[in-house]
Amino acid sequence: MLAERMSRIDSSGIRKVFDLAQHMKDPVNFSIGQPDFDVPEVVKEAAIQALESGFNRYTLTAGIPELREACLAHYRSKGFSADGCIITSGVSGGILLALLATMNPGDEILVPDPYFVMYKHLVNFMGGVPIFVDTYPGFELLEERLEAAVTPKTKAIFVNSPANPTGKVASEDQLRMVARFAERHSLLVISDEIYEVFNYIGENPSIATFYPNTIVLNGFSKIAAMTGWRVGYALASAPIIKAMTDIQQYTFVCAPSFAQKAALAALDMDTSSYREEYRRKRDQICEGLGKHYEIVKPEGAFYVFPRVPEGKGTDEEFVKRLIENNVLCIPGSVFSQRNTHLRLSYAATDETIERGIEIMCRLADE
Repeated sequence: MLAERMSRIDSSGIRKVFDLAQHMKDPVNFSIGQPDFDVPEVVKEAAIQALESGFNRYTLTAGIPELREACLAHYRSKGFSADGCIITSGVSGGILLALLATMNPGDEILVPDPYFVMYKHLVNFMGGVPIFVDTYPGFELLEERLEAAVTPKTKAIFVNSPANPTGKVASEDQLRMVARFAERHSLLVISDEIYEVFNYIGENPSIATFYPNTIVLNGFSKIAAMTGWRVGYALASAPIIKAMTDIQQYTFVCAPSFAQKAALAALDMDTSSYREEYRRKRDQICEGLGKHYEIVKPEGAFYVFPRVPEGKGTDEEFVKRLIENNVLCIPGSVFSQRNTHLRLSYAATDETIERGIEIMCRLADE
């Protein structure tokens, strides 16, 4: 017999499309949010050295001290002096630990819409209540909408910048507004900053710089293509980090040992060439689709969130049509309470992007 909580989540719409891709011949795959470059050699070498030196056993539950200190130092350089750090099994593991450590059944958590798919399902899974804050059409956090959503039951707010699925980057002014709002209502901020290095409009401020009552989540899957290595980290106050560590002790145990050593190399890596490559790909897909699709130009990450063309049905109906034409993408309703948009990942080859543009423009014209 399954637990009642299983009725509160559904299979990921992203994974469904990912599984479908395994059975298609050479699809135009805009579906999965993972870098299209391989793990850099310096990171591979660090992993190999760790493996060959016998660094294959459990680490401390919170992670190896040198990586924790490096992550703390990275954020001290931004102006956030967190009390502690835990190395997590990816940012996904960090989100789970953060919610387990801080959320009670019935607590409400503000979720800007569109949102990363995991936020909604994990809050529901643990008996919380996601309260969606509409950010359409420009995908910006607006103070009046936040105020309209908050209640005495509100415990926290998610912030994700640069954002998945929209690529929106919150400005410093917006983050300061959210910080003032959170302070007014004594809210915890959970800030997902996994796309930190892929910002095309300048420096990427962290809301933790302005608001210490923040759990910062970051990791190495995107900056070093270490998606399968499962290494992330969380920074927060000492009580929250202790609680997350206690939970990790009885769940994940620790992040993969050799990958923690590799993450040290990834943290110091120059990622500017990857960022400029994705900026170019962003321009390529936006210019290619711009005459046929309504697009808010992404400012970071490697996603674009175009609106389904007029008269082409819902997002799921149009995605079905795209799949029939060998293009894989994700319906926007996987990330939103609306069914009007599509999420495309442009972490793909130029040739794949051009093929996709040609097919999508043709279908929009039909």
